[in-house]
Amino acid sequence: MDQPTVGILHPGSMGAAVAACAAMNATGVLWCAEGRSPASAARAKKAGLASVATLPELLERSDIVISLCPPAAAEALARDVAQAGFAGLYVEANAINPERATRIAELLAPEATVVDAGVVGSPPVRGKTPTLYLSGPPAETAQLEELFAGTAVRTKVLGSEVGQASALKLAYAAYQKASRVLVALATGLAREHGVDQELIGIASQRTASYLSEPEYIAKTAARAWRWGPELEEAADMLAAASLPPEMLRAAATTLARWDDVKDASELTLTDALDRLAQP
Repeated sequence: MDQPTVGILHPGSMGAAVAACAAMNATGVLWCAEGRSPASAARAKKAGLASVATLPELLERSDIVISLCPPAAAEALARDVAQAGFAGLYVEANAINPERATRIAELLAPEATVVDAGVVGSPPVRGKTPTLYLSGPPAETAQLEELFAGTAVRTKVLGSEVGQASALKLAYAAYQKASRVLVALATGLAREHGVDQELIGIASQRTASYLSEPEYIAKTAARAWRWGPELEEAADMLAAASLPPEMLRAAATTLARWDDVKDASELTLTDALDRLAQP
């Protein structure tokens, strides 16, 4: 299918931008205006999407449907699509865990074929080039590679198993989102004591991400016996400043899983991760 018709559910900031890229290799891209906000309508218009009145009409006219909605709504939306009898390619591109992605695939089978997907990066506007990771049946992932070929949305196939793309998306999001919350906590704590600019100065000396240095995990495990109590002290400071301490207390609890490898110099990454996974 060289020029499919694509339906987007629903055109948020990411969805509308991704849909606009898909339109470059599609006959057209549709969106359903029923129940959507004026902001959604404005985004869809700016992206050049064609409006249809109802979800059944969108599904009837679409060969490919891309679901990009708030995670909590992913299964309910897929259920509506299944009840309408959609029999095309359904791209589950929401930030959900692999188990939910699998349930959605089972919900839509056998009429529709589901490809699991996860967008990593900012919306494809103003020079941004996010990557759409894909996992699922090879013929269908290849079709999606063609759909976004030559656009600002890069694609990468991870494998044929539904859930792989969702796992990668959430693993990355766990670090990226949680680290930003930690920035807010650390900055708030430093500001409470008048040292926030010094904190920023210290941090500006480091530009690399610890996520790109997995070998550091073993070092963290070996130091966990010292770091856990340190984080408990910081959590007490947060509470005293009326800032939420739960995140640092949870980190201290996590570190406690490595208490039995105190200062172990020969600990490997595999050993550290295996111990972390033990209850």
